Amino acid sequence: MINAVKIGRVIVGGNNPLVLIAGPCVIEGRAACLSLAGRLVSLARKEKIPFIFKASYDKANRSSIRSYRGLGMAKGLEILAEIKEKYGVPVLTDVHSVAEVGPVSRVVDVIQIPAFLCRQTDLVVAAGESGRPVNLKKGQFLAPWDVRHIIEKIVSTGNRKILITERGTSFGYNNLVADMRSLLVLKEMGYPVVFDATHSVQKPGGAGFRSSGDGRWAPALARAAVATGCDAVFLETHVNPEKALSDADNAVPLSGLSGLWKTLRKIDNEVSG
Repeated sequence: MINAVKIGRVIVGGNNPLVLIAGPCVIEGRAACLSLAGRLVSLARKEKIPFIFKASYDKANRSSIRSYRGLGMAKGLEILAEIKEKYGVPVLTDVHSVAEVGPVSRVVDVIQIPAFLCRQTDLVVAAGESGRPVNLKKGQFLAPWDVRHIIEKIVSTGNRKILITERGTSFGYNNLVADMRSLLVLKEMGYPVVFDATHSVQKPGGAGFRSSGDGRWAPALARAAVATGCDAVFLETHVNPEKALSDADNAVPLSGLSGLWKTLRKIDNEVSG
């Protein structure tokens, strides 16, 4: 039995329609972020997609000191709050320290625990104590069954509004592999499962001073994950991925999102009966 999670007007899990979590990897500027959010909301309304907007104000887990991180928490939260108010869409962002949880929880609808930080007990517990839904990203260094211990940390706070995100598993050096069996193991924990298609095609540190990847495979993995039975798909998207300031190699072009979603919805309808 999956414990469905309500996020604004969106319900993730149970017998509810497949949910899309999408946006840029990082906020590159107010105008660009609002424009992309507006176009994603328009697409969601046109295609009747249950949609949550995602963007990061800071990407603290970068490969290099030279990597672009974002606008910072204060400015980033202002932009996320504006998107939420202007478009009436739930928003999701990630936190990297306990000190960030309070201010972030007053703005966003979902607090995300980054994969690299998923075992940081104080951070996980603080996110749970916020009362906000928590999207826990499974570390690429973990077996799926090890996530159960992290879930217990969140549940210890009384918070059961939990999403579990699969984002690939380390496969040797500078590579990840997406094991669809992981989705089934995670679903057994009783919470909605999200598949992160764009981070699953990442090559950590693959470009030396930054991570690389191969975004052309993200749609195929998304199709496989929906066929396996995930409750939501997480996609980083950009108007021009080649010019994105973070995760440029992994992002799905915005122009291809409508066609991809139509395919994913057909698969979801088929497997959900």
